[in-house]
Amino acid sequence: MIIGNGIDLIEINRIEGAMQNPRFLTEYFTEEERAYFEKRHFSPAVVAANFAGKEAFSKALGTGIAGFLLKEVGILREASGKPYIALTGAAERLCREKGISRLFISLTHSETHAAAQVLAEGREEPLE
Repeated sequence: MIIGNGIDLIEINRIEGAMQNPRFLTEYFTEEERAYFEKRHFSPAVVAANFAGKEAFSKALGTGIAGFLLKEVGILREASGKPYIALTGAAERLCREKGISRLFISLTHSETHAAAQVLAEGREEPLE
């Protein structure tokens, strides 16, 4: 059962500007994400899509960005390129508490914008 849905749209140039601060990537992205960004030559569109994925996750969770760190939400890729979400820390705990058992993510971007959608699947009643 779908118990959460989140979507986010972001201007790539905003992320490109944020990337000028060296702390931006280390503060908000996991080591695995940063390794993927390096493979993609730190493309602002790719970084923006990942950031949009984190925002969309927070909306699907229903909390907004509260109670967890964005760095606890890794937007990663399978060998095929299909994106998936890897959680740690409080983000993982909140999903368990809310009864979320699976997350689905879709990412896209144009020349100027990046977007993400996250669907949360699970039970209606949270874990005790």
